[in-house]
Amino acid sequence: MKELFRRWQELSDVKKELAAKDWFPATSGNISVKVSDEPLTFLVSASGKDKTKTTPDDFLLVDRDGRPAMETHQRPSAETILHVHVYNNTSAGCVLHVHTVENNVISSLYAQEGHVVLQDQEIIKALDIWEEGASISIPVIENYAHIPTLGEAFLPHVKGDTGAVLIRNHGITVWGKDTFDAKRRLEAYEFLFRFHLALLSLQPIKGGQL
Repeated sequence: MKELFRRWQELSDVKKELAAKDWFPATSGNISVKVSDEPLTFLVSASGKDKTKTTPDDFLLVDRDGRPAMETHQRPSAETILHVHVYNNTSAGCVLHVHTVENNVISSLYAQEGHVVLQDQEIIKALDIWEEGASISIPVIENYAHIPTLGEAFLPHVKGDTGAVLIRNHGITVWGKDTFDAKRRLEAYEFLFRFHLALLSLQPIKGGQL
């Protein structure tokens, strides 16, 4: 029970920090943190909550299938399946999904390519990539309304204990070793998106397009 409370507080602190950045507009987004490995359980955002507020009902404990592990009247976030795939296939400790204008624009711009490559930025080191002139490729998947189908499209990109996937016009899902690692990675991606869009805005318009 002590571990559950500690993880709850940890996740609540992350929620407050991300909400302060306005990364949860209109109750969007979902976050989670692993509580135990055997059995696998994790805390995940309750559906439809205003994430700028802090309440005892912000999160609920779920099992490896995303089903409530304790009696509750709350429903887990609709996209809990994405968290399930991460925890069942990696040793990640935290998953963060947020909607920002920048990550939605990037996902829309590069949906047809199926990925976006960002490069030659110092902050890429926050993603544990240290080569000079390094680049990072973030997959972009379709925004399927049918959640199991969305999960199927997401799963092939879950390849390690850290990672990120953009969903077209539906935000980014980032995971890391723990809450600190996941939040650091999320902030790095969002900086890269903002920089990339700023750079595009400075390029001359050709044929009515950037």
